[in-house]
Amino acid sequence: MIMDGRWDGLRAEVHAAVGELVTSGREAGVQVAAYLAGAPIVEEQAGLADTTTGRPMTAGTPVHAVSTGKGLTATVVHTLAEQGRLDYDLRVAEVWPEFARHGKDGITLRHALTHTAGLPALPADVTPADFADWDRMCGLLADARPLWAPGERLAYHAWTFGWLVGEVVRRVTGKPVSQVLAEEVAGPLGVTGELFLGVPEVDLPRLARLEDAGLAALMTYASANLPNFDAVAPAHVRPDATTGSRPEVLRADVPAVGTMSARAVARMYAALLGPVDGVRLVGPDRLREVSAPAVRAEEWVFGQEATFGLGYAVDADGSFGTAGSGGSLAFAYPELGLTVAAVRNRLGAGDGDPMEGLRVLVRDRVAAELGR
Repeated sequence: MIMDGRWDGLRAEVHAAVGELVTSGREAGVQVAAYLAGAPIVEEQAGLADTTTGRPMTAGTPVHAVSTGKGLTATVVHTLAEQGRLDYDLRVAEVWPEFARHGKDGITLRHALTHTAGLPALPADVTPADFADWDRMCGLLADARPLWAPGERLAYHAWTFGWLVGEVVRRVTGKPVSQVLAEEVAGPLGVTGELFLGVPEVDLPRLARLEDAGLAALMTYASANLPNFDAVAPAHVRPDATTGSRPEVLRADVPAVGTMSARAVARMYAALLGPVDGVRLVGPDRLREVSAPAVRAEEWVFGQEATFGLGYAVDADGSFGTAGSGGSLAFAYPELGLTVAAVRNRLGAGDGDPMEGLRVLVRDRVAAELGR
């Protein structure tokens, strides 16, 4: 792959930054990738995918990136909508009749995408084994009573987002959402082996090995200090290195989380902005719709103001995308034609968010070069 020499300086900066993160011992393995106008401009990686075996982190090593996976699930929805197979205002119960119980017949796909469906909570005793059982998790949601009317309140649906959206996809297409991702997004973009919801058994040995570097302690702190945290992330299924390392969870469709390489997810977002080697997932009108702020309010779990579009967070810098607990992210900048992704396998907290620092580095250098 030959990259535009105009960005040699940026690549050198990113290369030095990820190298320092690894050699300092702050990180185990890191990947950073960026696309501009449909072409790759950054693909850097450093360190180890597995510190117990010495296996190196390569550009193609898939990394479990927690909630950054919500962007994959949202992109499946928008790809199907672009094909005329889904509508955001579809009432979930139209395709999933059991879901209508307890007054949920007014909840739409749009409510699910924007975290306003009123169903953020899970039973306190839910386990990873439950997560591996698609029908059980969808049954729990069908039987659940909403905490408030749809659209009334913004509450991050940390886990339930995946089954709400994923079951709509399954009912409409007749296929698991991971299969739809592979066929409609990853396959056309040539990244089938690097962009996953449920990870095939054969690919599990290729994944980076997750380590905890403060994320578990943050989860404990959140449980003790945020009154609604345990409702959305019960004790046995907190989004941390332990849950993200369980083979049964990795293999299953749990489409609130995902596994990916930085270059694959950066390529996916690039195909939302425009053509990538002839593949474009959505048109300009839909891009404007899905990337625009749809709801801005104080969020129920963390108690801070948040802004969401249709399945993605929308940031003040003009980007849309998703980020994951412990440090992973993938965002697109429509005005710049830029996408940036960064993943790591040492899941940290309170460490200055180095993946966000890499995103800002790439964004600022590209914006300056383009005169924006």
